[in-house]
Amino acid sequence: MNLNQLTPEEQRVIIHKGTEYPFTGKYNDHKENGVYKCKQCDTPLFKSDSKFNSKSGWPSFDDALPNAVKEIPDIDGKRTEIVCSTCGAHLGHVFKGEGFTEKDTRHCVNSISLDFEPIKE
Repeated sequence: MNLNQLTPEEQRVIIHKGTEYPFTGKYNDHKENGVYKCKQCDTPLFKSDSKFNSKSGWPSFDDALPNAVKEIPDIDGKRTEIVCSTCGAHLGHVFKGEGFTEKDTRHCVNSISLDFEPIKE
């Protein structure tokens, strides 16, 4: 598997399961049409039409692409971590039952864990 070179800050979040500060990520208010991909391995993870504003300070998606994201019980025992199914990169956490969308799911993702590929029209 080919992995992209990561900066020290990207490594802190993606490999060492850190978190970026809320409202600082470049994709929090991003509204372009396209696909959000894993920063480490370029696997497509989320389509832009599943993105919504949760006002949490991180990009939020109510659905992931099929088999792209794996859910793992977090070590704190309270949350569920989400990682890239291909390379295991830490993406963030998933929350269910909050009522933000009809799918009732919020994938709360660090912008630094993502790259974006616009859809060419």
